[in-house]
Amino acid sequence: MIISFDLDDTLIPGTKQFDTQERTFLQKLCKVEKLRVGTVALMKACQAKGHKIYVYTSSYRPPKRIWWMFYLYGIRLDKVINQQVHNQFVHLPFKPSKYPPAFNIDLHIDDSKGVEMEGHHFNFRTIIIREDNLNWADDILAAIG
Repeated sequence: MIISFDLDDTLIPGTKQFDTQERTFLQKLCKVEKLRVGTVALMKACQAKGHKIYVYTSSYRPPKRIWWMFYLYGIRLDKVINQQVHNQFVHLPFKPSKYPPAFNIDLHIDDSKGVEMEGHHFNFRTIIIREDNLNWADDILAAIG
Protein backbone atom coordinates (compact mmCIF):
# COMPACT_ATOMS: atom_id res chain seq x y z
CA MET A 1 0.00 0.00 0.00
CA ILE A 2 1.16 3.54 -0.70
CA ILE A 3 0.35 5.92 2.15
CA SER A 4 0.83 9.67 1.87
CA PHE A 5 0.97 12.27 4.60
CA ASP A 6 0.26 15.98 4.49
CA LEU A 7 2.78 18.18 6.31
CA ASP A 8 1.40 21.46 7.62
CA ASP A 9 -1.02 21.10 10.54
CA THR A 10 -0.90 17.32 10.12
CA LEU A 11 2.72 16.38 10.90
CA ILE A 12 4.19 19.87 11.42
CA PRO A 13 2.48 22.37 13.73
CA GLY A 14 1.33 25.62 12.19
CA THR A 15 -2.05 27.12 12.95
CA LYS A 16 -2.86 23.85 14.72
CA GLN A 17 -0.71 23.01 17.71
CA PHE A 18 0.19 19.56 19.08
CA ASP A 19 3.07 17.90 20.88
CA THR A 20 6.23 17.47 18.86
CA GLN A 21 9.18 15.11 19.09
CA GLU A 22 12.42 16.29 20.61
CA ARG A 23 15.02 17.19 18.02
CA THR A 24 18.64 16.11 18.15
CA PHE A 25 21.49 18.59 18.08
CA LEU A 26 22.05 17.82 14.37
CA GLN A 27 18.36 18.36 13.57
CA LYS A 28 18.43 21.72 15.36
CA LEU A 29 21.68 22.67 13.64
CA CYS A 30 20.16 21.83 10.22
CA LYS A 31 16.99 23.78 11.16
CA VAL A 32 14.83 20.70 10.67
CA GLU A 33 11.17 21.34 11.45
CA LYS A 34 9.56 19.71 14.46
CA LEU A 35 7.41 16.62 13.78
CA ARG A 36 4.26 15.57 15.59
CA VAL A 37 4.83 13.05 18.38
CA GLY A 38 4.40 9.54 17.00
CA THR A 39 5.27 10.36 13.38
CA VAL A 40 8.58 8.51 13.25
CA ALA A 41 7.28 5.40 15.01
CA LEU A 42 4.18 5.33 12.79
CA MET A 43 6.13 5.67 9.55
CA LYS A 44 8.65 3.02 10.62
CA ALA A 45 5.80 0.66 11.56
CA CYS A 46 4.16 1.23 8.17
CA GLN A 47 7.43 0.59 6.35
CA ALA A 48 8.04 -2.56 8.41
CA LYS A 49 4.68 -3.83 7.11
CA GLY A 50 5.88 -3.22 3.55
CA HIS A 51 4.00 0.02 2.87
CA LYS A 52 5.54 2.86 0.90
CA ILE A 53 5.55 6.30 2.54
CA TYR A 54 5.02 9.50 0.56
CA VAL A 55 4.70 13.11 1.67
CA TYR A 56 2.00 14.95 -0.32
CA THR A 57 1.93 18.62 0.60
CA SER A 58 0.46 21.74 -0.93
CA SER A 59 3.53 23.67 0.21
CA TYR A 60 6.31 24.75 -2.11
CA ARG A 61 9.10 23.37 0.09
CA PRO A 62 11.66 21.74 -2.22
CA PRO A 63 11.26 17.93 -2.32
CA LYS A 64 14.94 17.44 -1.47
CA ARG A 65 14.53 19.55 1.67
CA ILE A 66 11.55 17.46 2.77
CA TRP A 67 13.34 14.20 1.99
CA TRP A 68 16.40 15.38 3.95
CA MET A 69 14.30 16.44 6.94
CA PHE A 70 12.72 13.00 7.23
CA TYR A 71 16.08 11.31 6.63
CA LEU A 72 17.46 13.15 9.66
CA TYR A 73 14.56 11.68 11.66
CA GLY A 74 15.51 8.20 10.41
CA ILE A 75 12.79 7.88 7.77
CA ARG A 76 13.51 7.23 4.10
CA LEU A 77 10.60 8.59 2.12
CA ASP A 78 9.65 6.82 -1.08
CA LYS A 79 8.39 9.99 -2.76
CA VAL A 80 7.75 13.66 -2.08
CA ILE A 81 4.98 15.50 -3.88
CA ASN A 82 4.89 19.25 -3.32
CA GLN A 83 2.61 21.82 -4.97
CA GLN A 84 4.86 22.13 -8.04
CA VAL A 85 4.82 18.36 -8.64
CA HIS A 86 1.06 18.28 -8.05
CA ASN A 87 0.57 21.03 -10.65
CA GLN A 88 2.74 19.16 -13.18
CA PHE A 89 0.87 15.86 -12.89
CA VAL A 90 -2.73 16.75 -12.03
CA HIS A 91 -4.43 18.02 -15.18
CA LEU A 92 -8.12 17.76 -14.50
CA PRO A 93 -11.03 20.04 -15.31
CA PHE A 94 -11.58 20.38 -11.57
CA LYS A 95 -8.79 21.71 -9.37
CA PRO A 96 -8.55 19.55 -6.24
CA SER A 97 -6.04 20.62 -3.61
CA LYS A 98 -4.83 17.01 -3.50
CA TYR A 99 -5.50 14.15 -5.89
CA PRO A 100 -3.79 10.96 -4.64
CA PRO A 101 -4.98 8.75 -7.54
CA ALA A 102 -2.63 10.68 -9.87
CA PHE A 103 0.27 9.19 -7.89
CA ASN A 104 -1.19 5.70 -7.22
CA ILE A 105 -1.65 6.55 -3.55
CA ASP A 106 -3.97 4.18 -1.70
CA LEU A 107 -4.48 6.25 1.47
CA HIS A 108 -3.87 9.91 2.25
CA ILE A 109 -3.52 11.26 5.81
CA ASP A 110 -4.45 14.93 6.27
CA ASP A 111 -5.95 17.42 8.72
CA SER A 112 -8.23 19.17 6.23
CA LYS A 113 -11.96 18.56 6.06
CA GLY A 114 -11.77 19.97 2.52
CA VAL A 115 -9.43 17.15 1.49
CA GLU A 116 -11.83 14.70 3.12
CA MET A 117 -14.68 16.14 1.01
CA GLU A 118 -12.54 15.89 -2.14
CA GLY A 119 -11.84 12.27 -1.24
CA HIS A 120 -15.56 11.51 -1.06
CA HIS A 121 -16.32 13.42 -4.24
CA PHE A 122 -13.41 12.07 -6.33
CA ASN A 123 -13.27 8.60 -4.78
CA PHE A 124 -9.97 8.47 -2.91
CA ARG A 125 -9.41 7.23 0.63
CA THR A 126 -8.46 9.68 3.38
CA ILE A 127 -8.00 9.64 7.11
CA ILE A 128 -8.43 13.06 8.69
CA ILE A 129 -6.68 13.58 12.01
CA ARG A 130 -7.50 16.28 14.48
CA GLU A 131 -4.94 18.22 16.44
CA ASP A 132 -6.38 16.98 19.76
CA ASN A 133 -6.28 13.28 18.80
CA LEU A 134 -3.50 11.83 20.94
CA ASN A 135 -4.09 8.34 19.51
CA TRP A 136 -3.84 9.42 15.89
CA ALA A 137 -0.97 7.06 15.03
CA ASP A 138 -2.77 4.06 16.55
CA ASP A 139 -5.92 5.01 14.63
CA ILE A 140 -3.97 4.99 11.37
CA LEU A 141 -2.29 1.66 12.13
CA ALA A 142 -5.70 0.15 12.95
CA ALA A 143 -7.16 1.48 9.69
CA ILE A 144 -4.42 -0.01 7.51
CA GLY A 145 -4.39 -3.34 9.33
